[in-house]
Amino acid sequence: MVAALAALAVIIPVGPGDQAWRALLPQLNFLPEDAEVCVVFSQKSALPLADEMPQLSAKITCITATTGRARQLNAGVAATRNVELWFVHADSVLAANTAAALNCALIAKSHSNSLHYFDLRFAKDGSRKMRINEFGVWLRTRLFCLPFGDQGFLLSRANFIRLGGYDETLPSAEDHGLIWHAKRAGMKIRAIGATLSTSARRYAEFGWGKTTAKHLRLTWQQARFFAKRAP
Repeated sequence: MVAALAALAVIIPVGPGDQAWRALLPQLNFLPEDAEVCVVFSQKSALPLADEMPQLSAKITCITATTGRARQLNAGVAATRNVELWFVHADSVLAANTAAALNCALIAKSHSNSLHYFDLRFAKDGSRKMRINEFGVWLRTRLFCLPFGDQGFLLSRANFIRLGGYDETLPSAEDHGLIWHAKRAGMKIRAIGATLSTSARRYAEFGWGKTTAKHLRLTWQQARFFAKRAP
């Protein structure tokens, strides 16, 4: 397992005021010393001091990039060298089988032309109705091969470069754009066989029905936008 995971570069974008990365980094202690973890902040003032960082076997680098998740993600890729890329949102919570699932995906022969994703779970900071949202995400990914960035994209650096990276001209939905590019390039969109959990706080704050309807509307609008783009 160590040999496959040693090829990983984990890219973690951090937005203004976000402190969730502090809970995420200790969960990456399964990574071997040759793996890389790059935390990309959008503000220089948010860069942590050296003694604030957890002790991991993997090399941890903290950098800043111009505001915008696409720019942050691309900057993280540029700041690392390993041949496999794993994009993880700062508020993600890993599962017990994350390391094993990553290892299996990396050593699979099909990985060379694939983009893998995790199944999404919501934390208990939302209502029980979030189980409906989880099922909706499962349907969207299985029926339409359309995972989103909070599902932890895993792909090779070579394929990422071939796709042109994240589109920095998009004001949002850079993850949606990458998936469409991958599908048009003939890449397989595959479930990795493990889950990533994320916060449901926005649903609790703004209301489950209102927030769910907003996300459905945005997903439909984004799908129409990218479907109309030339291959």
